[in-house]
Amino acid sequence: MKINLLVAEIGSTTTVINAFDDINSPCPKFLGQGQAPTSVAAGDVNIGLREAIDDFVKNLNIDRVDYDELIATSSAAGGLRMTVHGLVYDMTVKAAKEAALGAGANIQNITAGRLRKSDLRKIKEIKPNIILIAGGVDYGERDTALHNAELIAEMDIEIPIIYAGNIENHEEVKDLFSDKRSELYIVENVYPKIDQLNIEPTRRVIQQVFEKHIIHAAGMQKVREMVNGPIMPTPGAVMEAARLLYEEIGDLMVIDVGGATTDVHSVTEGSEEVSRILINPEPLAKRTVEGDLGVYVSMPNVVNLVGKEQLAEKLNVSLEELDMIIEKHSPIPTTETDIRFTEVLAQHAIINAVNRHAGVLRHLYGPGGKKTVAEGKDLTGIKYIIGTGGALTRLPSRISLIKEIPISNKGNKLLPTKEARVLVDNNYIMASLGVMARKYPEAALRLLKKSLNI
Repeated sequence: MKINLLVAEIGSTTTVINAFDDINSPCPKFLGQGQAPTSVAAGDVNIGLREAIDDFVKNLNIDRVDYDELIATSSAAGGLRMTVHGLVYDMTVKAAKEAALGAGANIQNITAGRLRKSDLRKIKEIKPNIILIAGGVDYGERDTALHNAELIAEMDIEIPIIYAGNIENHEEVKDLFSDKRSELYIVENVYPKIDQLNIEPTRRVIQQVFEKHIIHAAGMQKVREMVNGPIMPTPGAVMEAARLLYEEIGDLMVIDVGGATTDVHSVTEGSEEVSRILINPEPLAKRTVEGDLGVYVSMPNVVNLVGKEQLAEKLNVSLEELDMIIEKHSPIPTTETDIRFTEVLAQHAIINAVNRHAGVLRHLYGPGGKKTVAEGKDLTGIKYIIGTGGALTRLPSRISLIKEIPISNKGNKLLPTKEARVLVDNNYIMASLGVMARKYPEAALRLLKKSLNI
């Protein structure tokens, strides 16, 4: 069987292959999936890729498959590990953080102000894939970003460096890294003026650098023997798909409840009413990742968050029976009890992750009386809430779980309203379509709308 395109999602534990054909036609097709354990630990990710392709062949009951292109997303080998270093936490640091998260990064360390010896030790211990340096509005404070760049340059580590700070420092930063092993990338300032974010140039460069250097990650060295197209961080690919869909249908939010984390992506300007009282700027496209909210690896955290007594009551079981359920809990629930347990975990992961992602209304009191301000991301204009990932594409109660988001509002959170429509990525292909959109945006959009039934 000859097809146009295979897209690999190389996860930390599982590699999934999605197959697509008729990519250049008005009716592109999703043919099916195959999966296999990810083989990073074996030192060659291609082993898992080949096994996932073999599984796809078996699922379609065909002899073999030939393909024109193989592209990929990856969160294996720790995903895109980054450290971010800026000047003021609520300004340049926040802007740099938003750029990194929007690109799909797993941020390991964030610092504000001048780096100290302890910070440098942490960078060495983390061994990030990319280091991002920001600081100072254009033609404003220069010294902190230069100080930090100088200390990082003196480390002489073979890690790509992105400088996205005060434009006046460009020449000095180039000089600092001119004879170092670090490859330097200089981009536009992420925070060029007070209350102005400019994260898109940095976000694009982060993904380019990731694609160029991913082959240096453990087990990924041979990935280019099979993958002959783009490679993106998996969360960054989901964001690309969300942004593509936003252009077609308007303000939206995407939720991915995983085994270890819950990711929330939103693409919305928010309402004019809230924007007038917003105290800090927010990006159009925002991603947050909650490392303590998941339905398998992070399950103990969610159990503690809910409370065993309340959890037992929701499941209508005794505390002793609950302990047995927790002990036997598996990554892919199969029994009715384990499925219900996973749904309760997912419900709390969704509510908490979205509430952390959303902004809030605050009341300030002064000589002139009460004043209401808004802080954080305004989700009140969201028209569509999309579920993707294993839990929200497979659990029986996935739609009703998502519909609880507006109901959870305590009155001051800038959450979506009950009018927001719930959609599900039924084919679980959103990340694959995000990387596909780099070259085939029209086909990716058509396939995404099919998967969402819109």
